[in-house]
Amino acid sequence: MKTVSSKDPYAALRYSDFRFFISNTFLFSATILIQEVIVGYELYKMTHDPLALGLIGLAEVIPFIITSIFGGYIADQKNKISIMHISLVVILLGSVILYTAFQPVIYNALTQSQHLLVIYSVFALIGFAKGFYSPASSSLKPFLVPRAIYHNSSTWSSSFWQAGSITGPALAGFLYAFFGLRNTLLVVIVSFAICWILLGMIKTQPEFPKISTPILESLKEGFRFVFKTRIVLYAISLDLFSVLFGGVVALLPVFAEDILKVGPEGLGLLRAAPSIGSLLTMFAMAYYPPTHNAWRNMLIAVAGFGVFTIIFAVSTSFLLSCGALFATGVFDSVSVIVRQTILQIYPPDEMRGRVAAVNGMFVSSSNELGAFESGVMAKAFGTVPSVIMGGIFTIVVVSVIYLRSKDLFSVRLS
Repeated sequence: MKTVSSKDPYAALRYSDFRFFISNTFLFSATILIQEVIVGYELYKMTHDPLALGLIGLAEVIPFIITSIFGGYIADQKNKISIMHISLVVILLGSVILYTAFQPVIYNALTQSQHLLVIYSVFALIGFAKGFYSPASSSLKPFLVPRAIYHNSSTWSSSFWQAGSITGPALAGFLYAFFGLRNTLLVVIVSFAICWILLGMIKTQPEFPKISTPILESLKEGFRFVFKTRIVLYAISLDLFSVLFGGVVALLPVFAEDILKVGPEGLGLLRAAPSIGSLLTMFAMAYYPPTHNAWRNMLIAVAGFGVFTIIFAVSTSFLLSCGALFATGVFDSVSVIVRQTILQIYPPDEMRGRVAAVNGMFVSSSNELGAFESGVMAKAFGTVPSVIMGGIFTIVVVSVIYLRSKDLFSVRLS
């Protein structure tokens, strides 16, 4: 690899394979969220039940958890790009099924229960594919740039993911409002096909040494590494509990439709607000990385996320709600960059896939489990009280981990 200064804020972007990787990251995150937003909104219009939204997350997370640890094992032995290609084909198939199911002839022939079965089955299929895609993607990224600029690549990959997270929800609301559900699903299909092409443009082929230990023992090695490396364990735990209990994304259709009464266009802006905060903060952190006082910054960030989640819950103003969500994105971006840098620096190369899979099981799956938890809590206690309780629990978790991890304040990641 060519030599690039670790102090260059654009260091990682000077590697062509990394540019193709983050271009795919941007488009994939945007497309996944476009599909999630429009189907979730259609589902809520169909049922007017917040639990129905939560069940989307549960349908996706169960196969994700089951397959992701095996996906990490495979990512450590097989061609990572090939794994991502195959996974994308499966996700694309799910989108085609959704598009077909919402065609007028088929739509009118199905009962509501049959519609729900199709939707939940497709999200289960997507969760299965992501169980292989996510660890392959996470373990590929460190091979695309030199170790000296891992923190910079974490910033840019997170920035492009968040850029997709802005573009996806914002586009979803407007595409749904002006072009309808079926045409938007067609856009989703085309976008996933472009993702497949972008992956094929990456030339780096990391070596994948044969793992000699039995598969179950090999899988245990990934768990053992995470649980014995305290900074990795605590970083994963912070993100797990903040997203699991403090996330509000799954309930945004309820806020948009029943509380703030802003419709699908407002839903798109609510979904985009935290990602706008994340993206702007991440661009700033390309120049001022948060990895010097990494652990202090991580704890402050997760606590701030919890505080502004509570503010969002009690707000009845659309502007204040957008502002609170924007702030959650600002704080979330700091914790994401610190955690991703930790996960790039600490695991050995031959174990990256399995460690990424463990992280995916506990953090990536927490988005879907959090969606289910939000739906259940909203059903039991009401939408606003459930979000307030989630924000409070996030602050409690930060306090407990702070007391157990004071020695990590001296850690320097850059």
